[in-house]
Amino acid sequence: MLFPVSRLLSCVLMLALAGSLPVKPLEGQTSTHHKTTTTRKTSKSTKKRTATTHKPAARAHRKTSTTRRKPQARTRTHRHRSVPTARSRSLRRAFVASSQLRPMAQQLTAMRTPAAYAGVLNYARSHTGEASAAAYLALGHAYLLDRRYAEAAHSFHTALERGKALDDYAEYLEAQADLQGGNGAQADTLLQGFAKRHPDSIFTEGIPVLLASAYLQQQNQQAALQVLLPLRNQMIGGHSDFLYILGRAYQLSGDTAQATAVYRRLYDSFPLSGEAQKAVDQLQQMGAAPLTASERRRHADSLFAAGRYGDAVNDYDALARMVSAGSPDWADFQIRAAACRLKLKKLSRRDAEKLPDVDGEPGALRLYVLAELARNDNDASRQQAILRQMVQRFPASPWLGQALYSGGNMYLLSRDYPKAIDQYSTLFRLFPRSRLAPSSHWRAAWLNYRLRNYSEAARLMDEQLQMYAGGAEIPNALYWRGRIYEEEEHNIGQAENYYRVLAATFRNYYYAMLARQRLSVLPPRQAQPVALLATVKPPVAPDLSADLPEDDIHLIKARLLANAALNEYIAPEIEASEDSSSWGDYAQAEIYASYGEYFRALQVMKRSSVPFLQLTVDQVPMAYWKLLFPRPYWADLNADASRNGLDPYLVASLVRQESEFNPGAVSHANAYGLMQLLPVVGKKLARGEGNRRFTAAQLLNPVTNLRLGTVYLSSVIGSFDGQMEYALAAYNAGNSRVREWLAAGGYKDIPEFVESIPFSETRGYVESILRNREMYRQVYGPR
Repeated sequence: MLFPVSRLLSCVLMLALAGSLPVKPLEGQTSTHHKTTTTRKTSKSTKKRTATTHKPAARAHRKTSTTRRKPQARTRTHRHRSVPTARSRSLRRAFVASSQLRPMAQQLTAMRTPAAYAGVLNYARSHTGEASAAAYLALGHAYLLDRRYAEAAHSFHTALERGKALDDYAEYLEAQADLQGGNGAQADTLLQGFAKRHPDSIFTEGIPVLLASAYLQQQNQQAALQVLLPLRNQMIGGHSDFLYILGRAYQLSGDTAQATAVYRRLYDSFPLSGEAQKAVDQLQQMGAAPLTASERRRHADSLFAAGRYGDAVNDYDALARMVSAGSPDWADFQIRAAACRLKLKKLSRRDAEKLPDVDGEPGALRLYVLAELARNDNDASRQQAILRQMVQRFPASPWLGQALYSGGNMYLLSRDYPKAIDQYSTLFRLFPRSRLAPSSHWRAAWLNYRLRNYSEAARLMDEQLQMYAGGAEIPNALYWRGRIYEEEEHNIGQAENYYRVLAATFRNYYYAMLARQRLSVLPPRQAQPVALLATVKPPVAPDLSADLPEDDIHLIKARLLANAALNEYIAPEIEASEDSSSWGDYAQAEIYASYGEYFRALQVMKRSSVPFLQLTVDQVPMAYWKLLFPRPYWADLNADASRNGLDPYLVASLVRQESEFNPGAVSHANAYGLMQLLPVVGKKLARGEGNRRFTAAQLLNPVTNLRLGTVYLSSVIGSFDGQMEYALAAYNAGNSRVREWLAAGGYKDIPEFVESIPFSETRGYVESILRNREMYRQVYGPR
């Protein structure tokens, strides 16, 4: 089975030709947050522990079922056609033989200390066959991460001699090591005939490109071209790594015209790729005609749109130097560069006010920049004046939409609700289809509710259902429109219609929980449902299975890869199986969970396309739910929770939200471990236990973190008289902020307080933990 060459191959090829390889984190790193900020941060420790310098050459496309099954009360148990073969039996024996290697190999990949190397090497030498082969693969993998290419190549070669279960990996990785170490001839030998020897390997399609790289190292440009040219019109021919190698082959063969054309195409078509800048470097080396202003402009605009402001600003500055000062293009580039500096927090108001005042989109962007600086200065009058200019001069510019949304948020935070409504409403009137419109529309509806303008709030909530069906705000709109029907319009039957649709469609959402609570106390009434409710449809139940095809060679290889700590290849290997769409995510998560990396398993399940929170527990195999809502460290968590008078499912839900059960998580805000405690908090709590030698590193110990964290959570809850919503908001955003929100007052009840939390992260945090607590009860409670 063949798969398109992944972008992940490109770093291997680039190193082979350019001599450097960037270090990047694996996908799916856990995220943590600072207790007093509104944006989630990525864990530093997770990135450090999982950084890799070589990546899989092919990532299989995720397959989707061609048929949709109807919703049903319970997911079918079905068995995949998986027949034992000599190959599957051999792989399984290799997996069993190397099972004891797994913890040592995983530690080596994470730490790569001399002791870790020594432990795996001793294992390799003291075992034979597939167990030894897996250990040498683990060693080679670690050497490759450390750029010790000769040792990596030797280890992979030894693995190939000791066993055959992962021989395609041994050959491919040895070729990688040889290429990166400058030994193209040896890589050439390994890659010849690879596809015939390993027709089911995930690397097969990418081998021609790797082989061409080996030829180029041997200065055999014609051989490289003979490999590459027949592939130009195939899928692989449209990849950036292929184009770069093709350009190099043309360049080294002396065909600078073809090389220039390929490099320019690469630069223009793949502006975000690592090869784009390398293509520019090669064009400069050849003395080719400089890139045109339009080419550089398209490239810079792509970087800007992707949020790569540091790279974009360099391009805009260079473009500004290419044109006449004072020209329209010069003004455009100056303004774009200033917008980048604004995003990078490197733009002063004085510099912004020097920007040329022009018409068109550059002029709109200039005013947006000035409006953002006014907001940063908390200068509402200046921000309003700039917005009036934008409305008059650039009523159709998307930058006006951005400025209106930012301004609405500014007034929301200062609790000037009428002005916030005005800016949000202007946005969705002028830009009803923009990506910001649904959120703006909902905020206008909600703030009208808070101002007790119930008729306008009801109108906007119904409009939300009509205009933005399927949006993230629909559960909120259903619940609060139901509340207006119930409490203000005294139409109990219609309120119940809204609550029932909400509870049935968004089964496990926070607002579905509240809707069921309302239904439980309201007297049943009949009312003709409004037509709007027909736009709210439940999802189709997916066809999922926890009954894994145990004789599927790709599944067994994935498990064997985990033994050797080749984690980045687990997902591509599973996805190579033709029917993995119904079980692949579960299999991958189960592999991670089996060696204790519950946070990776949880991330796999979260990335799944399955709408778990809209399904009943019976519509998904229970094994999926237990990976999505895991209970690692349960004995300690349960004991600590009980000791502090806490619901253990609440604590588990908080840990799930804070660190995803990654005990080594450290946020950029310096919050540590499972419950993301700040060192100053940990030190205070530790002193209360008599520990005066506390260090922040102790918070990375799950036992310590849970013990101190549950004490802290209990104290926070106590400081808010046991009101869970207040306490959770304080755990995330800080006590002082919550007391400030409470002082604003005027909340009818707790749900109104939660919906009124001005920080989106904190609001979602509170809702998620309370929702997840109910999910834990459903999954693990009496059934």
